[in-house]
Amino acid sequence: MKGRSKVETMIRIGLYALLIALFVYAFQIGAFTYIAENPSEIAYLVGQHIRMVAISSAAAICCAIPLGIFITRPQFKRFEFLVINFANIGQTVPSIAILALVMTYLGLGWQTAVFALWFSSLLPILRNTIAGIDSVHPAIIDAGKGMGMTQKLILWKLELPNASYAILAGIRTATVINVGTAALAFLIGGGGLGDLIFTGISLYDTGIMLSGALPVILLAITIDFMLGIFEKLIIPKGLQRKVEAI
Repeated sequence: MKGRSKVETMIRIGLYALLIALFVYAFQIGAFTYIAENPSEIAYLVGQHIRMVAISSAAAICCAIPLGIFITRPQFKRFEFLVINFANIGQTVPSIAILALVMTYLGLGWQTAVFALWFSSLLPILRNTIAGIDSVHPAIIDAGKGMGMTQKLILWKLELPNASYAILAGIRTATVINVGTAALAFLIGGGGLGDLIFTGISLYDTGIMLSGALPVILLAITIDFMLGIFEKLIIPKGLQRKVEAI
């Protein structure tokens, strides 16, 4: 317990040190100067980036959680292999390849990027939903049945609250990954902060590249932090204490 806590603390300190070093380097090569001189452009690109991430993540949540619940029901359990392997495609196929395939049918633009981001976000949320519900102890379900609860009440009052930690962890992971992957939307005319990143790469200008990369990093950190707070508000207190004790 204590040894693992020390390792986690050291890793966290190392990541913070690396992040600070990156910001210092970005300041030295003029990335912050570009951001300060073009605030309206940065704000516009950040808005595009957030819109793509928000729409694709919300669509993935609305699709993956009900689907995960569906295939954990005993009568539909046989479809789990098929559904999981379909969602696996979004993770095994490179993001650029997904963009290229979707672009063939939907054309260029942000809608193609949103679809690709949605598809690649399904697996973490779906897997965690299934794992969370399957991990609920059978004794809890039996207790609910003994109290006369219907299957619907058992799902809403017992299974989902006890699976909430795993489900929210999947949402958190998928959303943060989406923030980084959304930078590729520039390649198909989807906009976002990838505009600055790839422009900087093509011009061999590290300052411009980092002026797009740094907001992506800050956006990912901010979203992760906000979702962490949301987890503490949603997850039952007893389950939080159980998780922290592991």
